[in-house]
Amino acid sequence: MQDYKRAFIEFMVEAGVLRFGEFTLKSGRTSPYFMNAGDYVTGDQLHRLGCAYARAVHDRFGLDFDVVFGPAYKGIPLAVTTCIGLSELYGKEARYCADRKEAKDHGADTGRFLGTRLHDGDRVVIVEDVTTSGKSIDETYPKLKEAAAVKVVGLMVSLDRQEIGAGGAKTAQEELSDRYGFPVASIVTLDEVIEALEGTVITPELKAALDDYRARYGVA
Repeated sequence: MQDYKRAFIEFMVEAGVLRFGEFTLKSGRTSPYFMNAGDYVTGDQLHRLGCAYARAVHDRFGLDFDVVFGPAYKGIPLAVTTCIGLSELYGKEARYCADRKEAKDHGADTGRFLGTRLHDGDRVVIVEDVTTSGKSIDETYPKLKEAAAVKVVGLMVSLDRQEIGAGGAKTAQEELSDRYGFPVASIVTLDEVIEALEGTVITPELKAALDDYRARYGVA
């Protein structure tokens, strides 16, 4: 595991973004862990988050893209801080863009989007916190394609839960990739979280709960 991945896992725990216990997910599943990117609230946390996303995007997708897009609402600060991280670490000047839940019909910046305008030929990286069902991408991908003839280079999320998707055979991330034809990657996976934290944060009892959860909902 790369050092930045291990550091990111420890950072998620330190920031209270990755928590362990008993949590009911939107899917109705009762999970022994939960991740909420909305809990990154300080300048230092957002700076570290952006650098982690920038490293992961660089490692998986390279730097041949123009725009970092974040679906509203949690994706908005992710897109902004990822652009800052790309500039700081690699000298890459990407533009940020995000969608609005409702189109703005007044002022100088009307329309569906915040940040840059999308142009034909733009290459776009999408950033999200975690993808469970792919619903947000199903909502925002058509908006991107309606705005301009863009190409999505890939989707980067914080954590791959490695859980079975709606189809019952692949993960939600794999299903998204199949559906839209672009790669879906994560900064870290649940396997890596367990590897980094087992024996410290992850006690034998918690490991047993994680193993049970993955036996029911995980994908080998």
